[in-house]
Amino acid sequence: HLVPYIEAEKQVGERGSGNGRRSAGRIVMATVKGDVHDIGKNFVGVVLGCNDYEVIDLGVMVPWPRILETAREQEADLIGLSGLITPSLEEMRTVATEMEREGFTIPLLIGGATTSRAHTAVKIEPCYSGPVVHVQDASRAVGVASALVDAAQRDAFMVRTRAEYAVVRSDHEGRDRTIRRLTIDEARANRTRLDWSSTPPRPVALGVTTIPDQPLADLVDRIDWGPFFTTWELAGRYPQILDDPRVGSAARSLFEDAQGMLRRVVDERLLRADGVVGFWPAASTLDDDIELYEDESRTRVVARIHTLRQQMAKPDGRPNVALSDYVAPPGSAADDFIGAFAVTTGIGLDEARATFVAAHDDYSAILITALADRLAEAFAETLHERVRRELWGYAPDEALDNEALIAERYQGIRPAPGYPACPDHTEKRTIFDLLGAEERVGMSLTESMAMLPASSVSGLYFWHPQARYFGLGRIGRDQLEDYARRKGWTLDKARRWLAPNIADDA
Repeated sequence: HLVPYIEAEKQVGERGSGNGRRSAGRIVMATVKGDVHDIGKNFVGVVLGCNDYEVIDLGVMVPWPRILETAREQEADLIGLSGLITPSLEEMRTVATEMEREGFTIPLLIGGATTSRAHTAVKIEPCYSGPVVHVQDASRAVGVASALVDAAQRDAFMVRTRAEYAVVRSDHEGRDRTIRRLTIDEARANRTRLDWSSTPPRPVALGVTTIPDQPLADLVDRIDWGPFFTTWELAGRYPQILDDPRVGSAARSLFEDAQGMLRRVVDERLLRADGVVGFWPAASTLDDDIELYEDESRTRVVARIHTLRQQMAKPDGRPNVALSDYVAPPGSAADDFIGAFAVTTGIGLDEARATFVAAHDDYSAILITALADRLAEAFAETLHERVRRELWGYAPDEALDNEALIAERYQGIRPAPGYPACPDHTEKRTIFDLLGAEERVGMSLTESMAMLPASSVSGLYFWHPQARYFGLGRIGRDQLEDYARRKGWTLDKARRWLAPNIADDA
């Protein structure tokens, strides 16, 4: 609605020439190499565009040379980087390093779900002598951009920001030095001790099962609407948010639009949902791996899942947990199993989005993308419920409503590579190969292990009643070296993939 009015006030032709009014600023934006997520970036682009900024959006999976080349060619005032998965944090650091090497001085804006003010201050700002600013969300983008492009504001703004980031770095270094970590051997000696005297439940069928064309209508009632509203920067619990005195009106309007779009998605089959699930005999190892076997003879290992163990010293005798603790060790009385899955609701999304964008309907393009992500999580939740009640059957009498499922009151867990309990995204490759996800359902992985289509979920299934989600925290050099050995990696490669979880002194 606003763009035609904005453009009408601008001079046609060369930027800044003649009597026409130039834009508020020109920004090159991109989701960095290896990452396919762009909802946040698109929000920022729309907000900046509506505030008279000229946005050059390079899309997703953009390598740093193209970002810098475009910024030079277009005489950009700003560069904005976005990313969702943790490997993107290192790619952003690479962009900052290359900007410094090539003599850039323009501001660099950092944003995305996994980014933070602390990470920007500690890892990215030291790589670039120009202005580096973390932008928490789209609502703050205009204020930050305006301060950086205005010569009268920039110096004072950056003096404050750099001083704040220096404090953040100092606090970070101080906190990391005060945390006591066990050696990896000590942490393993303090592993979770589970009772494996009883026989674990056996999945109904071992091997891989494809779930083609999952009916989308069956997923709608399993949607967790809380993260949907968070995506749109509306804070509050669902359904209470609909009556919130501050954001309730906007939330209700958005929710009505989402319901209308969901009806279109289902009725017009704008999206397709496919999935794959599998189960294997398994056993944990003393060095925190999980071996998966070809069959129940347990003689041939077909894959190895690598897990990481907490190393922070725990009070009150609490264990240092690794996911491998939730699988029976070899030699125990229990013959255990493990499951894996990969689901997507993103098939057809690119085409649907393109149709909306061609009609200059950015709102609907973002709306269907946000809903596709919610449907993917709903698919994962629905499949996990089937696993517990039918496919593995270790909780056949489970009867939980959607609120209880969202609160994870069920037995067992389904952790995903890249999340706090297992931050190594490369474990997705093992899962995809085991499931044949590329051949069976057309899902693939980028070089940074982002899943394609973007609206996808994958992970592992652990059945044990005492299995819990947890955060790994930071690991020491001894575990880093041990993990590199187990993965067959160089130490540098291990550092690159596990960077957010490595202690400063490692």
